[in-house]
Amino acid sequence: MKKGIHPDYRPVVFRDPSAGFAFLTRSTIASTKTIEWEDGNTYPLVDVDVSSASHPFYSGRSRVLDTAGRVERFNQRYGRA
Repeated sequence: MKKGIHPDYRPVVFRDPSAGFAFLTRSTIASTKTIEWEDGNTYPLVDVDVSSASHPFYSGRSRVLDTAGRVERFNQRYGRA
């Protein structure tokens, strides 16, 4: 590999604020935010919108969609000829 062309691969904390879930892993992502982790060290922090703690597939908290209402609205708008 060529020297000096690859980004730094370092520990980074990813946090899902909606679920109150955070985990430490390694990444090349850059961040200006930092957080003090459980081990007492300071790491870059990246906030994510969805994680395994908040995604309905992994958490088991799925939302019930009103499919009948959607079909009725579609038929009202476009009607069947």
